[in-house]
Amino acid sequence: MQGIIQPIDNIKQQPKEEKKKRSSDPVQAEYDDGVEFLHNKEYAQAALSLQNALLGYEKKKHQDGIANVCNQLGNVCIQKDEFEKAGEYYQRAWDICERFDDTMSLLSLSQQFIIIHREAGEFGKAIDLCLDMIDTHQGNNNPEGVVRGMESMADIYLQQGDKKKAADAYRSIAAIHSNFNHKNFAKRFEEKADALEA
Repeated sequence: MQGIIQPIDNIKQQPKEEKKKRSSDPVQAEYDDGVEFLHNKEYAQAALSLQNALLGYEKKKHQDGIANVCNQLGNVCIQKDEFEKAGEYYQRAWDICERFDDTMSLLSLSQQFIIIHREAGEFGKAIDLCLDMIDTHQGNNNPEGVVRGMESMADIYLQQGDKKKAADAYRSIAAIHSNFNHKNFAKRFEEKADALEA
């Protein structure tokens, strides 16, 4: 009688994960390479591939492609601590997304602008972006987005050294969680607020 355990000789090796098929469009292939280089923290190579993709999309007048590449180039610049240049790329993407009324992309870009403003010490501008994001999420009935916006505000207030406003933000987050009966989350944010006010 054969045992329950399968003999090792019968076990076949799992096929290796196939690499994503390269796009037949050379511009898209450059973009994909750039994103992969960025993911692998090869920033110089990422910038080169993405610049090539940007030139290709500009030649095609492909607005979505230009916006996507500019966003990724901004991400490369952030990783290289080139915040001013990142802002230029993000602004270019922002202008395109605004023209096409792409709210979700604008929200994503807002997060990137918050990083830039915080790095520049422009806390008021960062808070204004958080408030805009919160308004958009409230308008879309998205409490999770509201909470993320409030958490960003709390982080900014803490960076400024304003513990009272950070505690207020944490209490607002706790109230939102409490409304949805998320007792553990509500308690955690109440404790964070209490610790700041102690």
